[in-house]
Formats: sequence, structure tokens, C-alpha cells
Amino acid sequence: MKIVFLGTPQFAVPTLERLLNSKTFEVAAVVTQPDKRRGRGNDLMPSPVKSVAVAHQIPVWQPQRIKKDVEVLELLQSAEADAFVVVAYGQILSPKILEMPRLGCINGHGSLLPQYRGAAPIQWCLYQGEAETGITTMLMDAGMDTGAMLLKGITPLALFDNAQDLAKTLSILTADLMVETLLGLEQGSIQPIPQDHEQATYAPLIRKENYGLDWTRGAIALHNQVRGFYPNCVTTFRDQPLKVTATVPLNGDRAALPPELRQYEGTDSLDAPGTVVELLKNQGAIVQTGAGRLLLREVQMAGKRSQSGWDFVNGTRLQVGELLTTK
Repeated sequence: MKIVFLGTPQFAVPTLERLLNSKTFEVAAVVTQPDKRRGRGNDLMPSPVKSVAVAHQIPVWQPQRIKKDVEVLELLQSAEADAFVVVAYGQILSPKILEMPRLGCINGHGSLLPQYRGAAPIQWCLYQGEAETGITTMLMDAGMDTGAMLLKGITPLALFDNAQDLAKTLSILTADLMVETLLGLEQGSIQPIPQDHEQATYAPLIRKENYGLDWTRGAIALHNQVRGFYPNCVTTFRDQPLKVTATVPLNGDRAALPPELRQYEGTDSLDAPGTVVELLKNQGAIVQTGAGRLLLREVQMAGKRSQSGWDFVNGTRLQVGELLTTK
């Protein structure tokens, strides 16, 4: 089966590698976003998908705007691919492109559609505290993740999964499901199922204001925000930004807590939300929230490396009564 692969970040790499390593598929070309300047040297760096394609000596096309690039459109048409496989490419495909391959354009989307359509399904499902998520393969149409569904793969979510962990899990699931989807389409064994648009929810691009921790919210909500938008959530400590990268909500389901914290018996205090109410030895600072207490398990001070909550307590000589505020 002749494939053109469209993808950009590390999330897309397992699917591309699975296709490249299978005798069933021929990856004729790869389309990815243009190289970007990164790092201290501001050097042009290829996307993870491009790096894999180059290593396999696969032609790589990098249009600034795929819908407007006449040369790439001609190349896509002349490829005569059976399917375009799209995983986290980062640009919208025109109706003209969607109609090119024989079997259509097949997308691997990081949610159980029609839930969490949009750019950041992994992050928002964690933010909302979902119990499970997964991958949906679908036939792309002109809408934003509105095409007919093909196959779904489901994975449970644990209390301490963060966006980075979940992305790794779902990237492997996408690779598995995409191969099964392509084979099923070729054999005619998969029946596309239209989405129920009335059940749709959305996962928009994450903005800077989504990172600020509002301590009047509850401990579980804050924990879900930290793990969903990992590693970027921030508070203010001693007038300086402090990233909070791992937390433990202490007033929820104790069975879900690490063994060393299951016996913790602290209760809500009358202190203002954001107040450090306890320093738990070998663990870190405990902060009063709008509902429940939250342990800061891992933080990162401005200009410093990430550190454990207990190292932060010792390094700053943190005191009970100090206040974390909303940035």
C-alpha cells in the first residue's frame, strides 16, 4: 500500500516508523512543517518526523502553507498514493488534498471522538480529570476533526499521568491502530461511522493564561491543571515565578496516593488559599487550596533545574505561613 505520511512532532514518529518497518506499506514521501530555529544557537532544527524520514532516505516536503504550495500539491497528486496518513501534522488540508488518495486521508486523533476535537486533546482531557481517553482514526473531511470514525483504542488514565506520559502512551497506540485501520480499509472490513456532532467537545490551543495556578480552586482541579499542562504551570513565590510540575492532592482517594502518603491526615485550615500550611519531611510543602490540601512534589525556580519538593523546602528555607499567589 502506497502511503504519503504527514506529521511533525515526536508524537507522530512511532506511526511513521511502524509504516516504514512494515513490508505491507511503501512510504513514498513525508510532509512535515518547515525547520524551526531552536536552542541557544538559534540553529535551524528539523522536526522529529523529518529526522526519521531523512534517516530512511525518504523524500521530505516542507511547505510553509500546504494549501497554497503549487509544487507540493503537484507532488502529492503525482504520488498516486493509496492513502495519506496524518498524525499531528499542524496544518489544515484543503478539500483538493483530501480527495487525492484512493482510500482517503486517514487521521490519528488523540481522543475518543467526538470528545476533545481540536489542537490539544491530550492536555485538556487531563485537565478535566477524565477517567479514560484514547485514539480515534478517522476519514478526514473539511471540518476540524469532524470526519467519520474508523477505529478507536482506549486507555485508562491514572491520577499521576501527565501530558508527557500520556502522549508517549497514545503515540504507540496510534501506531498500532493506524496499521489496523489501513489494512481494514483496504480489505473493506471497516465501516466508517459518522460522528454525533451534538456530543462534541473541544480542546483548543493552550494559551499562556491557562498556566497560572489559582489557589482558590480545589486541590484536585489544580493537580489536574498541573499534569494536563505539564511542565508549564506557574505560581508566584517571593515575587518570582515558580513552576509547579508535580503535585499530590491529599484529600481525595487515598488508595490512589503513593504508599508513603496514604496515612496523611491533614485537614483544611482557615488559612488563605495559597498558604503553606505544613512542611512534610522528605516530601515537600503542603499548600492550602480553595478545597483540600496540595503537596508540591516537584517544582522549578526561575533559571534553575527542576527539583523535588523537599529540596525546594530546604534550599529556600521555606517557612509555614508563606504565601503562593496567582501569577
